[in-house]
Amino acid sequence: MRDDTPDEKRRVPLSRTFDEDAELYDRARPGYPSELFDDLAELAGIGRGCRLLEVGAGTGKATVPLAERGCRITAVELGEAMAAVARRNLAGFGAVEVITSDFESWPLPKEPFDAVVSATAFHWIDPAVRLAKAADALRPGGALAVIATHHVAGGSEEFFVEVQDCYEHFDPATPPGLRLPAADDVDTSDYTDEVADSGRFGPVVSRRYAWDLTYTTVEYLEVLRTYSGHRALPPAAREGLLGCIAALIDTRYGGRVTKRYLTELRVSRRPSRTPQAF
Repeated sequence: MRDDTPDEKRRVPLSRTFDEDAELYDRARPGYPSELFDDLAELAGIGRGCRLLEVGAGTGKATVPLAERGCRITAVELGEAMAAVARRNLAGFGAVEVITSDFESWPLPKEPFDAVVSATAFHWIDPAVRLAKAADALRPGGALAVIATHHVAGGSEEFFVEVQDCYEHFDPATPPGLRLPAADDVDTSDYTDEVADSGRFGPVVSRRYAWDLTYTTVEYLEVLRTYSGHRALPPAAREGLLGCIAALIDTRYGGRVTKRYLTELRVSRRPSRTPQAF
């Protein structure tokens, strides 16, 4: 399955795994390309004084750059530990409030927001709720900005082919011969269709950013330990998998690998006026 489309049967329990080690998540997970925030300003009107709701703030990976741009932010985060780290990271910004709650049951304030932003989190929200509630949270003409991250081919390409042997051995759910897709082959039209089917937003405008990040063996294992699928493995299988990956990096790749990420920004607006019924 694509990285931003979790198995619906496992969506809720997998979404709870991130809070198990919030400090590791904050330390190991990368942020987002700086040009993404420039495009957010252009496409969603996000800037100084903007009243913004963030859904699934995590430890503040996107919240901090948004706060640095002068946004007034209400950040909703399900995990207590994640929210605590976010509050620490955002302590210097008086216009930011971090609320510990699931978005689905959190009562929306009476005053609407200029923008709703969700960074690598919107796919964890109940599909029956997420778009309708995001629209309800926005003022007319307000923008919904969803950021998705995908693992794609590139960087140390041969490593990502070879490492599949480790996954097939220690994780029986791994499809045989699985390969990372090329960035151009990642089809996210299902999100565009979901937005259109909701009837609550205008067309989706997308921007994509492919970028590389180099990890030492220790750093790469740390980021793997933050992924829900890895965390959900039985402990013996998880440690066996990570040991296999570490040995591969150390013996064949000099203790360092480069990973390519594809980050996608998707912006749509709530209509300024409600269509008249005739």
